[in-house]
Amino acid sequence: QVHLMESGGGSVQAGGSLRLSCVMSGFTYPAYSMGWFRQAPGKEREGVAGLDSDGNKFYADNVKGRVTISRDKSNNILYLQMNALKPEDSGTYYCAGDKGGSVVTGIPSFTKGPWGQGTQVSVSS
Repeated sequence: QVHLMESGGGSVQAGGSLRLSCVMSGFTYPAYSMGWFRQAPGKEREGVAGLDSDGNKFYADNVKGRVTISRDKSNNILYLQMNALKPEDSGTYYCAGDKGGSVVTGIPSFTKGPWGQGTQVSVSS
């Protein structure tokens, strides 16, 4: 059973950086896709970045050049390094993943979950 736990959020000023982590317990698929999502109050959840087992990475246009997604395979941790943060980056950040899939054309929705509790990011101007 896959269990996801996000951490690393916090409150920062615009221009600051944060590194989010997602421990993906039980995630042992040799072929996989993973992603980071965020949800601001009153808004729908949106994909931020994704990667897959073929080495592809995908970034949403509004974060491209400012964030980097990576994975520590040995410890089964998914990271999201965020730099030059903007107030519009604020929200609750979630990670998700599934066996198979690709991020060549975008981040899968991972509708069947599981999803973690999320980690809160607040960026002040």
